[in-house]
Amino acid sequence: MASMGLNMDEQKAVERFRQQVVDPSQDKLVVLDFWAEWCGPCKALAPMLEKVCAEYADKGVELVKINVDEEGFIAGQFQVKSIPTVYAIFQGQPVADLTPARTESQLKGALDQILAQLPIKGGDAGGDGPDIDQLVEMGEKMLADGDAERAASAFMQIAQMAPDKPEVVSGLIRALLAAGHAEEAKSAYDGLPQELKDDPIVQQAHSALELAATQVDDSELQALRAAAAERPADMDAQFAFAEAAFAGGQRDEAAEVLLKMVEADPEWNEGAAKAKLLQIFDAVGLEDPWVSAWRRKLSLLLFG
Repeated sequence: MASMGLNMDEQKAVERFRQQVVDPSQDKLVVLDFWAEWCGPCKALAPMLEKVCAEYADKGVELVKINVDEEGFIAGQFQVKSIPTVYAIFQGQPVADLTPARTESQLKGALDQILAQLPIKGGDAGGDGPDIDQLVEMGEKMLADGDAERAASAFMQIAQMAPDKPEVVSGLIRALLAAGHAEEAKSAYDGLPQELKDDPIVQQAHSALELAATQVDDSELQALRAAAAERPADMDAQFAFAEAAFAGGQRDEAAEVLLKMVEADPEWNEGAAKAKLLQIFDAVGLEDPWVSAWRRKLSLLLFG
């Protein structure tokens, strides 16, 4: 957390955070609890956090509590939108979101999983650094759970550790897109070396970028929907609406329109409807259950 360009109070907050969290996390796992005096759920969670972290102290776990009313700048840096929010911090970086762990067994399970992957002082695990694949999996789970902002923040941190790993680059671009930061996502892709752009995993993220470029505001989307409904035989109107619908998050509606277009005229515009469906499947991910369901529908239509 850089201190350049900060006022005096913010610089002091960063220094306190460095002493309380960043420095200890170089060889320990810091459980960072954002709380406030007025927060009932925070007070209910605190005894469990304190108990489990005390039990795990000999494994290299340390609890640090941040009062959001007193350390608003730090809470803002972590994009804390509700409390309690709990992160696991290692070497100054968030490695897991522990907020969903509300019972002893859940928290212990999460800590055991993290400690098995990181070279924590006093822990059982060894190694030269964090397991990037494990961190990517955590970021992807945040993204799948719909927490795009946290996923984007997590992938930004992971990218600092593994900037040339395709899974990291793809996750960052897709998370930024999902969080509504299309320009940042495009910049992240444009800055990649060609060998990374050519990687199939990164090409999936590029497909998502291309599809997002057709996004329009709500009023224009409604106008395109109305035009498609009024002119069901107008393939251009159907296609324009399908593109905008997917970019706007209405992927079921987009897929349904494109599938009907394939059924009506599979050769229209050199098979553009089928090609767009396949691009959507690639962008979402071929292993995604949603893609599997719609691929089956497309196969039944094409091959009976």
